Amino acid sequence: MEAAILILALLFVAFVTLGVYVSVKAIGAAKRGVDRTITQARRTVEDTTLRAKSYGQTGVAGELAQLRLSLRTSMRATQDALNAGVVDDPSLKESIGLFQRLSAHGHELDDELRRLERDPDRAALKDRLPQLRERTERITHAADSLRWAARDRAQQFADDDLEALSAQIEVESGALRDWSKSPLDEQPWPEPGPGAPVASQSRPDPAAAAEPGGPQAITAPDPRQQTYPWEKTTHPRPETTT
Repeated sequence: MEAAILILALLFVAFVTLGVYVSVKAIGAAKRGVDRTITQARRTVEDTTLRAKSYGQTGVAGELAQLRLSLRTSMRATQDALNAGVVDDPSLKESIGLFQRLSAHGHELDDELRRLERDPDRAALKDRLPQLRERTERITHAADSLRWAARDRAQQFADDDLEALSAQIEVESGALRDWSKSPLDEQPWPEPGPGAPVASQSRPDPAAAAEPGGPQAITAPDPRQQTYPWEKTTHPRPETTT
């Protein structure tokens, strides 16, 4: 009895522990989903704001917004392209490593541009714009190079596969159009096995053919036994005995 109670207690503890673990995992997954949704929403709002500033404002503020928008757009497009391409091409993992190092420079520049948007000294900002523009162009150019290289690589693989497939289809099409030979012509006749009857090429026996009811051979009549209507029937004379 005590053993049964102990087993039931252990099972209860195990079920409670499993339930707590599953609940924690579910809460963590839900929290990550919520955080991801909030991050995407915040990113969308910020991009919309930057786009509005870049088109609606002039001067230093508008150019800073344009630099941030260009930087974020290029980095995000490259990240999406590499993450999608590495699924089919594992060799892109090295490119992803390079992009992560590039992303560190991109985040640093984006944070700096965000701080400068709130700087009231417009004259100092105007003097720093050429340097900020150059840094932005270098980072976006590197990101664009990675993105287009990954796309060109994927396109080349697709072209090679299509070329090989087209060649196979041409060979198969040629085989299908070769109707001079039927499939039966290409199959050899089976050789007779040992003990199998061999067909004889001798002439058939008319008598044997007549027994089973087959066609009989036509033979010419004997002219000595043929009679005509104008001939008299003669009877042999009886022999006289003396």
